[in-house]
This record gives sequence, structure tokens and C-alpha cells, in this order.
Amino acid sequence: MAESMNGLKRTHRCAELNLSNWGETVTVMGWVQKNRNKGGLDFVDLRDRSGIIQLIFEEGVSAPELLEKAASLRAEYVIAAVGKVQKRGGAINDQLATGQIEIAVDELRILSEAQTPPFHVEKGSKTKEELRLQYRYLDLRRPDLQKNFILRHRVTTLTRQFLAKEGFIDIETPILCKSTPEGARDYLVPSRVHPGSFYALPQSPQLFKQLLMCSGFDRYMQIAKCFRDEDLRADRQPEFTQIDMELSFVDVDDVIDVNSRLLVYLFKEILDYDVPYPIPRMTWQEAMDRFGSDKPDLRFGMELINLTEVVKDCGFAVFENPVKDGGSVRALCVPGAGDMSRKKIDKLVAFVRDYGAGGLAYIQMLPDGSRKVSFGKFVSEDYVNAIIDTCGAKDGDLILIAAGTNKVVWDSLGALRVHVAGQLDMIPQDTFKFVWVVDFPQFEWSDEEGRFMAMHHPFTMPYEEDIQYLKSDPARVRAKAYDIVLNGTELGGGSVRISRADVQETMFEALGFTPEEAYERFGFLLDAFKYGVPPHAGLAYGLDRMVMLMCGTDSIRDCIAFPKVKDASDLMSKAPAEVDEKQLEELGIAVRENVGAVE
Repeated sequence: MAESMNGLKRTHRCAELNLSNWGETVTVMGWVQKNRNKGGLDFVDLRDRSGIIQLIFEEGVSAPELLEKAASLRAEYVIAAVGKVQKRGGAINDQLATGQIEIAVDELRILSEAQTPPFHVEKGSKTKEELRLQYRYLDLRRPDLQKNFILRHRVTTLTRQFLAKEGFIDIETPILCKSTPEGARDYLVPSRVHPGSFYALPQSPQLFKQLLMCSGFDRYMQIAKCFRDEDLRADRQPEFTQIDMELSFVDVDDVIDVNSRLLVYLFKEILDYDVPYPIPRMTWQEAMDRFGSDKPDLRFGMELINLTEVVKDCGFAVFENPVKDGGSVRALCVPGAGDMSRKKIDKLVAFVRDYGAGGLAYIQMLPDGSRKVSFGKFVSEDYVNAIIDTCGAKDGDLILIAAGTNKVVWDSLGALRVHVAGQLDMIPQDTFKFVWVVDFPQFEWSDEEGRFMAMHHPFTMPYEEDIQYLKSDPARVRAKAYDIVLNGTELGGGSVRISRADVQETMFEALGFTPEEAYERFGFLLDAFKYGVPPHAGLAYGLDRMVMLMCGTDSIRDCIAFPKVKDASDLMSKAPAEVDEKQLEELGIAVRENVGAVE
């Protein structure tokens, strides 16, 4: 039978107590972690968000009714206990912050009983994630998850404090917006009072924060909720949170400086980790050439090696033809993997095919000095030696070679580099390697759309000297865009925005928009620009990703209180779900079967 607190006040959280409280009468409240009877002694581990403390009930000392009540306690019962702090009579537990003390309980109240939970609430639970997400309110009681959310709270609190000192103003932007379909799919919200019309949930506050610069606020920030209807991965969710900002009268260096100092501050305050300042920069082209990725993981070497000039006339069509078509031939030299089995190499070949590569050529430098060359029948020994020399390979190394378009070669070897390094335990843990990637291409070609698309978004400013090529040679144009990358993950990104009407019009034209189409989608922004717009730039971090990396977990689901799974559903609340027919009628919506269904 549950009891009430009836005026009882908690004096301390569990792990706030230590030997300095010896002899004090305290009141603690929380959940029963474990109840152990040791013949005349009853030990109850009490848990709250701060940690665990041991309660003790002793036969001959505690009242009989108190002993009886203590014996009835089960895991996850919610209780209040009043008693004196004392040194442990038994063994000290070095694994607990409160491991030297216990509370000799004088009064116990059972505030809420609990059914046997579907899994044990404990740190590092091995229970299947689907079950834990179904009972997320229980999963969130786990100390390791609670630690993640306390860290997340510190990130947002410290970020607000830092940016406030830098002159930023925290302003909320709308959640119900106009759909501007350029990029990921929008989540649409039907309007009851405007039949047939829809709001969109914001993919980012992009347009509104630019309008705030037009409004003279100078520096804006927001911890912003964003929504994108896209396929999920370990570090993506349909709804996510950004640390969002925009600054007026600045250029690239100004944005990078304030954000570099923010990162140095956060990692020192939260993890006591010294991020080197200034954070190094790397151009997009250098990142692709060296690492095959614009999100390079700098924690280990094994960079891509360009073999294009070495093999362009080797007589092997697999190498020669891509070079003639403007592509490249590049390699990875994997140290110490020369004796890798054929079965494992075949798995690597299958891996790169997922990235568009036709396969891999390879040279095994066996430890005994002999070699296995997968393409040895097609090239001379001189070319094989030239490849080995260019790669700097030694006996015991493995050379993996891909040929094709630059994009295919970069994508396949860039992914393979990280994959192989993970397999061979080459990636050091507990270290953070930051890099700013700058000078992105303004456009990327979309085979699906059959046109150039903005690599970031249509409001990114090109370098002034490249504006002349917007229409004549779009592939040549560099953007004043920048990403901050941490351990191979894009932590955030942004750009200098277009603040000149003539450049914005040319940009829309280069993207294939007619003036009418551009105005239909972005007219309110273009109108605002007619009344005086300052040069401005911005950046947004993925807060969930940042916390994920700081916590050392592999999934942002461990850093979002109530996350979705891969099909964007919530296993706990069963969202999305069907709604009443009456609601649909009020909105003028009819549902057709199998339209937009996901296989």
C-alpha cells in the first residue's frame, strides 16, 4: 500500500552524501536498485539520478515493523528513508561514490510499489534495444543514460552562457513554416482553417535567422528543434536539435574564430580535454584527395595515394580507361595486413561495391618478401614496382587499389579506409581530432534531378572571384562554406550568406529556377533584402551528434530522451498512428492505401 510523503522533505540526493555527513540525520528518496538479506541484516541499494547509497536495517536494532517493511521492498519500488549516516560496517565499495558510508534507517515509507520490470535497470544493459525503447521510461533510469542527459544539459547551458557573453541573443523562430522543398523532404502539417494548404516543420531556421539579421539583431542563437523526412542512420533522427547561430558584418574567419573558442571552452569545461587552438583548417579538395571524404577522421593515417600518373599508360584497361575519361586511380596502403586471407579481401571488395566501385585490385606484400598481385597478368613488373614505391609499401603491407570516377574512388576508398582501420584496431580512442573543412564546391551534380544542386543551400555566397562562373562553369565555383569535423563526423556546418540581390538572382538561375519560381518559394526573404541587408554568415551544430561524441556512444538514440527507430516510429508511444476519421474530415484529407508506403 503506497504511503504519502506527508510533509517529509528530501535533504540530500543519494550520491551527495559522504564521510563529512557522518552522524547526520538525513532523508533520501529514490528507487530500489537491489535488496539483499544477509541473515539479520537487510541491505537496500537506493538509486536516484546522482547515484546509489546503501541503506541498512539491522535485526535487534531496527524496529520489527521496520524490518518487515524493508523485507518487502522489490526492485524499482519508490521509497523515502530517514536515518543516520555512518561508516560502513562491512567492506568498502570503491566502485561507488558513497562506498564508504551507509544510512542506518529509522523511518521508511513506500511511496509507490512496482511490478517486476521487463529488464533489469542497470548500467551497460545488454537488453535488446527494441525492448528498452518500448519501455523507454525504464531505460532512462539507467545511470549511464542519465549521465548522457546531464552532460547534454551542461552543453546547452554552457553554450548559452558562452554565446551570451559573445553578444548573441536567444530568439525562437517558428515551427509552423512554409514548405521550401530544396533538399530533404519536409514534414507537412495540414491547415484546418486554410483547406488544401499545408505548413512544413522546419528543416532548419535558415530563412528566419537570415531575416533576423535583416532586422538588425546582429547576433542570434537558438537551441532549435528541426525536422527532416529522410532515411535514418545511427547518427540521424527525423527530429533533431541544432545549436543554431547567425552573425552580421562578418566573414569566414570571424565565424570560425568564435566557434573554435566555443568548442575549446565546451570540451575543457565538460571533459577537461584541451582542444588545440587554433583548430586546423583543410580545403575540401585536400580532404577528398587525402582521405576520400569531406569528413576526414584524423585520428589515424593511412591516407589515399594517387596512382593516376603512375598507371595511366600501364596497358591495363581497368586502370587506363577511367583515367582517359577524367577519373583517377588511387590506393590505400594498409600496414601489416599483407597476409590477409583471400576471404577477407573478397569481403573488402564487396564492401566498396556498395559505394559504386566495380571492385578492388590489390598487391599483397607477404612477410617473407614474396608478393601476390591480383592484376599481375596485365601489367609489367616495372609498373608493379612503381606502384609499390609510390605507396611506400614494405614487406607485410597490403595495397588496395580502386579506379573510376573521382567521386566513386573517393567514396569507396574513403569508406574503406575507416572500415579497415576499425577492423585492425588502428583508431585510437579517448581522443578528439577537430578540423575545419573549407572552400567547398558551390554545386554538385544530381543524376536524379539532371541538374546542378546547391551543395549546402541556395543562399551560400560564392567566392567573389568565382561569381563570374556561376552560369558558365558551375563546377568551378567555390563556396564560402565551412564544416567543423570531429573524428570523422560532421559536427556542424555553415556558410557566408548571399547578401547581394544580383548574386542571389544569378544563383537561382544557375540552379534552374525561373524568377517566378524563386519568388514563389523564397519571396519573403527576397523582399526583405530590398530594404537593406547586412553581410552575414552562420553555422549550426548537431547537438545530438556533439553529445554522442562527447559521451563516447555510437548512437544518438543514447542522447535523445525519446528517439525514433529506423522506420521513424516510436516504439513506446506507437507513433505515427492512424487518427479519427472526424479529424481527417475537418482537414479535408482522404487517405489512400499504399501511397508512400515504405518497403
